[in-house]
Amino acid sequence: MNLDTGYLKQHAEFYKNQLLNDTIPFWFPKSIDEEFGGYLLMRDRDGSLLDDDKAVWIQGRATWLLATLYNTVEQKKEWLEGAKKGVDFLLNHCFAEDGQMYFHVTRDGKPIRKRRYFFSETFAVIAFAAYGKASGDKKTGKMARGLFDKCIAYSTGEIELQPKFENTRPSKGIGVPMIMMNTAQQLRETIGEPTCSECLSAVQAGIDKWITEIETYFVKDDIKCVMEQVAPDGSIIDHIDGRTLNPGHAIEGAWFILHEAKYRNNDKHLIELGCKMLDYMWERGWDKEYGGILYYRDVYNKPVQEYWQDMKFWWPQNEAIIATLLAYTMTGNEKYKQWHQQVHGYAYTKFHDKEFGEWFGYLHRDGTVAQPAKGNLFKGPFHLPRQEWYCWKLLEEIARV
Repeated sequence: MNLDTGYLKQHAEFYKNQLLNDTIPFWFPKSIDEEFGGYLLMRDRDGSLLDDDKAVWIQGRATWLLATLYNTVEQKKEWLEGAKKGVDFLLNHCFAEDGQMYFHVTRDGKPIRKRRYFFSETFAVIAFAAYGKASGDKKTGKMARGLFDKCIAYSTGEIELQPKFENTRPSKGIGVPMIMMNTAQQLRETIGEPTCSECLSAVQAGIDKWITEIETYFVKDDIKCVMEQVAPDGSIIDHIDGRTLNPGHAIEGAWFILHEAKYRNNDKHLIELGCKMLDYMWERGWDKEYGGILYYRDVYNKPVQEYWQDMKFWWPQNEAIIATLLAYTMTGNEKYKQWHQQVHGYAYTKFHDKEFGEWFGYLHRDGTVAQPAKGNLFKGPFHLPRQEWYCWKLLEEIARV
């Protein structure tokens, strides 16, 4: 396989520099809440504080990031101490009496809101696991494994969560197998050590199951599409919600599967599956007029209900950058190099804030900034730094081979 080594080396240096000298300094250390713990992440364009509430999702994600930097980049004391601030806040303030985690709390940890799903828990799992590895604290690693078991119980219905819809039109979404697969992958890379072979085998079995679910029910070869939700038997629900696609989300799922293929010594079937998912949703999601990944599409090209359907959000671009680079480095197919060039060039031209650093979160379809905030209940230090970290480390590993 012939890869453009000059191209890969150039981008390895670029992602490393952006991560360490642009993205991370925008958030840390100023976002660490020294008074109450956790992080203050609702930031305006210049990094000034917009609001001191805390999204539990992003508390977990930021904890994971700091611990992962400590584990994989440099053992900086401030990163480990910063990660502990997140772990402590999650443990002390983010679990309700019924054991479910909150979604939104005040600065000092008073509850504001839950959601009817368990994504706060999955991000806490990866936070605890990464910190457990960084600190050597086996207790935190054990908590990660126990909370992951609880996520499995939520996902199977063994533990029931309050339903969002009545059962008139039952459906299931790709989000659950996707996030469970990636959470399991993170567990494997942190607490899945040889001394924990039982943990490792259970995690591996889960990953197999969630990949099979995605491939069986959500990947539609006949119409070249990856569905966001389907009926329990995998059929398309021909109503507005059932027809709505999220190309960036499916592309994120594609790189999770390509990552798994890489872990399994370039498993041929998983490479084909991940590339197929990327191909299908690039075709449906890439804006051929203005560039960038569109937010929502309809499976039959009918009008989409959500008014933000043609906007460009930051995170689908991050996922597409990872997916195209993985696909190129694993297959050598020049198409994926070209796609990577397209999405990388678009994203760092349109989203990156050259004056204050980091990325804008939300653009209009034509690439103009819709609003300048860098952090809110949904955006924080995760998708962008994860992309820059992952791509840098991927290319660094290739250069060593």
